[in-house]
Amino acid sequence: MPLDIPISFDARKLLRFGAGVGIEIGVTDLEVVAARVRPGRIHVLGRLTIANYATRPAAEWGADYAHFLKSLGIGHFCATVLLQRRDVIVRHVALPGVAAKDIEGAIRFQLDSLHPYGEDDVAWGWSPLAFGAMLVGIVRREVVQRFLDLFTEAGIRVASFTFSAAAMHAAVRLNGAGSKGHAEGFVALSRTPAGAVEVYGESPARPVFSAEFGLAPERAASLALAELRLPPETIPLKMEDVLPRPAVNPAENDLSRNALPYATALAGACPRLAPAANVLAPEQRHSSSRAVYIPTIALGAILLLSAGAVFGYSKYAEHRYLEQLEAEIAKVQPTAMRADALDREIQHARDRAKLLDQFRSQTRADLDALNELTRIIEPPAWIRNITLSRDSVRIQGEAPEAAPLVKILDSSPLFENSAIESSTRNTGGGEIFLLHASRKYPAQ
Repeated sequence: MPLDIPISFDARKLLRFGAGVGIEIGVTDLEVVAARVRPGRIHVLGRLTIANYATRPAAEWGADYAHFLKSLGIGHFCATVLLQRRDVIVRHVALPGVAAKDIEGAIRFQLDSLHPYGEDDVAWGWSPLAFGAMLVGIVRREVVQRFLDLFTEAGIRVASFTFSAAAMHAAVRLNGAGSKGHAEGFVALSRTPAGAVEVYGESPARPVFSAEFGLAPERAASLALAELRLPPETIPLKMEDVLPRPAVNPAENDLSRNALPYATALAGACPRLAPAANVLAPEQRHSSSRAVYIPTIALGAILLLSAGAVFGYSKYAEHRYLEQLEAEIAKVQPTAMRADALDREIQHARDRAKLLDQFRSQTRADLDALNELTRIIEPPAWIRNITLSRDSVRIQGEAPEAAPLVKILDSSPLFENSAIESSTRNTGGGEIFLLHASRKYPAQ
């Protein structure tokens, strides 16, 4: 939560930007004010009184509320709800020198000593004051939950539950801390709808004072001045004089009578510029500002643009690479074609040389085969006819016995798989044979 750092009145006016709906919980009625805040002006959009909310069905008056917001074009707004004074314990806690990040822990440490509720579960919130002081509001959690359930049943989304002192302090801050000649302190008065006197004041001795008196205004002002330690001759102001003055204000929003709903709407409109204590648990708060989606939308857009840029650049780079590659291919293609032609010519020459080698070697192989046959087929066997081919040999001849010739041929390194095709006995006792064998070529 931001601290109450003094900012000039002109700077405050430039930073005022937002809109809010304030709901004051009364004894029998709900007072609703919607306001839009801009740097140059404040526009009160409308005011609504929801009578007898406690005795009417929540859906019924919730529909009236929804119709009211819709007619103003702010149906998505969430409400800042002002709790009844009797339900809230307000304390001033001095924490001079405590770092901003440690303030909440410091308040929590001494929370049990700030309220009379004992072991009862409580809800609490704080907002910064001047001179290292903190404004702390403490409520029974069952009270907050009861009203939250009631507003939820009515269809009203709630962003904050606050109290009168915090709402007034925040609304006055929109004018700049200590602005408009009130740096030495002031007391402001207004009438409540029930006729009581609403008092709000600030002073160096007591940063915030807020109370409701059933007394005459003069007597209420005298008591407030004493509490604030201001001079008795200090002239009380009107509540509407210390609040930012609206440029547009409907007649039904009479700030002289019950200005608190208006102050609550202003507190909800600019929560960062003028923070008001919120006793609603963070996980139960709603947000009416569509600006919260801007970072997500922006990041999504950046992601899409980045993905598109990467995809587009990859396509462009691929296209450029292909163009360059095709240009280089076109440059070397004639050389590659000449190389292919040379490769084909070289292969053709190799094939021709191999064929010639085969022809030369075949004659020698045939002679070796004839010489081998002459060596292994010995008299009295003799050969009448030899037919040589590249892979076989056919032998026709005569021998005392043809069968032994098969084994003789298979034992040669130049022949294998020998077999007799035919054999016949002649009148002289010899055997006329026809056999064949496969040729083998020794490894070169």
